[in-house]
Amino acid sequence: MSEQPARVLVVEDETAIADTVLYALRSEGHVAEHCALGAQALERLRAGGIDVVVLDVGLPDVGGFEVCRQLRTFSQVPVIFLTARNDEFDRVLGLELGADDYVGKPFSPRELVARVRARLRRPAQAAPAEAGWVRQGAFAIDREGRRVRYRDVLLDLTRYEYALLAALMQRPGAILSRAQLMERGWDHASDSADRTVDTHVKTLRAKLRAAGAQDDPIRTHRGVGYALDV
Repeated sequence: MSEQPARVLVVEDETAIADTVLYALRSEGHVAEHCALGAQALERLRAGGIDVVVLDVGLPDVGGFEVCRQLRTFSQVPVIFLTARNDEFDRVLGLELGADDYVGKPFSPRELVARVRARLRRPAQAAPAEAGWVRQGAFAIDREGRRVRYRDVLLDLTRYEYALLAALMQRPGAILSRAQLMERGWDHASDSADRTVDTHVKTLRAKLRAAGAQDDPIRTHRGVGYALDV
């Protein structure tokens, strides 16, 4: 029985090496994507849908060890380190950070593809449970504890900021009017609902930017209301 193709993310800043790995993976029928920077790779990995990561240690921005450490806070996707740093200390460090395999440069593309295939044959590990937290894209919410994280940064929210964001997270992508948001988040509706909601949206946006949001996750639909991209 033929194996299902996998989606493999190759994180490598040297173009020649990246092209070689991508060609080898695609020749085996896999869907291979490429990121040259660690920060770019983390953003892609948070979006999900990757089956295996081939990760270079010596990246120019966020090093491969740090990428792996951050990745393990939200995903157990298999990681194969690809690096010229092939001494025992680095191998042990990589494995302790949660890597699944280690391939030293120079390497055989066929061997690397075989190691990817071997990882795919093993049962996937479930991500460690976080009591109370439910992840939604870049966000995670603990409704019982009334807490929200954005890109793993805990947001310092007021009562009404939390209520507003929780209401938007309940229906991600849906446009909620100011009146609907007031009904879901406030004990008593206010005659000045537009101004009240707009003020809290403004402060929420500032806190999301401080937590690392580059594109505004809260979209304004003029004359209608607001929606949240997760």
